[in-house]
Amino acid sequence: MVWQALSDALISAVNYSEVLKKAIERGKDVEGVASAIRRLSLLIVPFDEAHAAAAAALYPQAKPHGMSFADRACLSLGVMRRNTVLTAEKKMRLVTLPIKVKLIRNAH
Repeated sequence: MVWQALSDALISAVNYSEVLKKAIERGKDVEGVASAIRRLSLLIVPFDEAHAAAAAALYPQAKPHGMSFADRACLSLGVMRRNTVLTAEKKMRLVTLPIKVKLIRNAH
């Protein structure tokens, strides 16, 4: 499912940062991970004023489900761009949004 979606995929700069942080936590070569992402031609969307406001607006719905700032950044980008969000986080499906949120696997 993810491979099929990559041709039109995008990621918030916030979530891109999270990917790189996870690489560091796991002892991976961060430049190698960044290089692999660049090869995917994944559009990295800057986190600007409008995106910040949209992510903040999700806080009341997201807080009861323990969603992080990065979760809200991801969801708000989907809403702003009217894109389906692909995620491994079940909790991200618990907020009411005008877009689809699809699970890519059974995860936390």
